[in-house]
Amino acid sequence: MPLRIARLHATEILDSRARPTLSVALTAADGAVVHAGVPSGASTGSREAVELRDGDPRRFAGQGVRRAVDHVNGPIADALSGRTLDSAADVDAVLRDLDGTNDTSALGANAVVGVSLAAARADAAARGQELWQYLAARSGTVPRLPVPHFNVVNGGAHAANPLDFQEFMLAPLGAPDVAEAVRAGAEIYARLKSRLAEAGHGTGLGDEGGFAPALDEPEDVLRVLVDAIADAGYTPGTDGVAVALDPAANAFREADGGYRVAGRRLDSDGLIDRYEEIVDRFPVWSIEDGLAEDDPDGWVRLTRRLGERVQLTGDDIFVTDPGTIAEAVRRGIGNAALIKVNQIGTVTETLEAMRVCREAGYAQTVSHRSGETGDSFIADLAVGTGCGQLKSGAPARGERVAKYNRLLELADAHPGLPYGLGR
Repeated sequence: MPLRIARLHATEILDSRARPTLSVALTAADGAVVHAGVPSGASTGSREAVELRDGDPRRFAGQGVRRAVDHVNGPIADALSGRTLDSAADVDAVLRDLDGTNDTSALGANAVVGVSLAAARADAAARGQELWQYLAARSGTVPRLPVPHFNVVNGGAHAANPLDFQEFMLAPLGAPDVAEAVRAGAEIYARLKSRLAEAGHGTGLGDEGGFAPALDEPEDVLRVLVDAIADAGYTPGTDGVAVALDPAANAFREADGGYRVAGRRLDSDGLIDRYEEIVDRFPVWSIEDGLAEDDPDGWVRLTRRLGERVQLTGDDIFVTDPGTIAEAVRRGIGNAALIKVNQIGTVTETLEAMRVCREAGYAQTVSHRSGETGDSFIADLAVGTGCGQLKSGAPARGERVAKYNRLLELADAHPGLPYGLGR
């Protein structure tokens, strides 16, 4: 069925970090209304699609998004309202043409993403499909419930502590289904809180709901995580509950080309050595952004060294860009990609990036951002594309749990959906 848009309207709302973002409402010609909340990142790659912020110091320290709201309610609404389009992909094409830049800086990625997400939802509804079913049909993929990756310790740009590595995640790879995976994440999270408190650490939370203890050595965090996994009655490792890391190395890259972790300077090879030692000692199965985006040669060496042992996921270096990922495949950089709709701008481009990954044999992890809303779009995206992995923060805080709860709803409503990495 064609997509008939009667009205578009955006509102400035707050994200989970008390910063402004957009909510976009799309009204179809039949009166049906869908909404989309726009996420926003704190740890961002330099080539990401560009958000539009107001820059007015009198409002939200310059972080307001009234200009982006005005772009949705003005030129974007003018271009789309009253039109009949074949699909949401046509909406995305209109958005790209209207913006006219390579980085969505004219309209703002936050404006474009909100409309693109809403259009996908409206297109699914017009076809009588659930969002995950629609995304599967659009991608030509077999749907699958993904393994959730719970960010239970926050550092870097996500927390006010001395920990340079940004995320330490639990990955219940051995769980038989998504309900048991979510249970494992929640139970280990509770035991981790107790362990940290017993050791005299604060149990305040970072941006993504993980604890933010005053630890600086990654290995100290990993020891506590392994103990918490065992405390909760699970087996640390790929047959039970493994650990995934997101060091987010851009944040501790130095101007001279080195890296500084816990006060010690390392060159690229020294940092690769440290990762190898970590993989040897701890049940780490995935490392995301282990090196910075401006260190592609280091990434090649990292991939040669550890690519057969662990998943090496590109985030800042790939920015969900199909062309960038294709070049990385050619160079032998990483073996997986993080997928964020607001890094690239539209759902169409996101699905294209995932297609490039699939054809190259690269794994994909659909991801939230540090600034989130209650919108669970990414859960449907992970299920529909069958990518096998979703990371949405800790098993706590409403904006994070919304995504995991959506997986539980789908598992309950569709017991025939397969679960797992799917490899």
